[in-house]
Amino acid sequence: MSARGSVKMEKVSKRHGETTVLHGVNLEIKAGEFFVLLGPSGSGKTTTLRILAGLEPVSGGQVWIDGEDVTFTEPGARDVAMVFQSYALYPHMTVAQNIGFPLKMVGQSQQAIEEAVNEAAKRVGIAHLLSRRPGQLSGGQQQRVAIARSLAMNPEVMLLDEITSALDPELVGEVLDVVRELKSNGMTMLLATHEMGFAKEIADRVCFLHEGQILECSSPTEFFNNPTHQRTQQFLQRVTDA
Repeated sequence: MSARGSVKMEKVSKRHGETTVLHGVNLEIKAGEFFVLLGPSGSGKTTTLRILAGLEPVSGGQVWIDGEDVTFTEPGARDVAMVFQSYALYPHMTVAQNIGFPLKMVGQSQQAIEEAVNEAAKRVGIAHLLSRRPGQLSGGQQQRVAIARSLAMNPEVMLLDEITSALDPELVGEVLDVVRELKSNGMTMLLATHEMGFAKEIADRVCFLHEGQILECSSPTEFFNNPTHQRTQQFLQRVTDA
């Protein structure tokens, strides 16, 4: 599959009342790149993803997806899918219905929905769970349903927000295995995470966000072995000591 879906943020700011969450963020991600966003809680990682998805309006700056200015484009027209840390599944729906729900909302045919649901479920290893409801699944299985729901939309860009933070430690590996598998398909992926080892293994580039500002971006080897900013060094040392 050919790479598609470059991402660019230029001087993007976000304010909530008197509080500034993002301070003129500049970010450029190549089509097909697996980009990891690191930073302490409250640094603006989730806000960055939500702005790219169109779920938060910017207070200033511009956003481009695949070369198109989408700064004021509605979420459904951006060809971007976001996987949330809380799964965000409908408990009264089956797995198949949860995966297909966004496609139903945009008016796709039942046959097209079924084909997309089956393909997405197969890719994340939950084809045998399609008739179950979320309450019958483990946390790891629920998160794979959420990933499949995003995949079924065939987005240009997939945003993954702390997708293992709500999981028990023994379930983290199964979700990361799914992400590992997805990396090879050429889709642009942006992951906000605290999983340092996984970031080092899978990222094409790693970016450090602190107090709404990007302090540095580099290859995983350079980032983890030779961080240039003092705040990045402190963050990595604290994580290592934890």
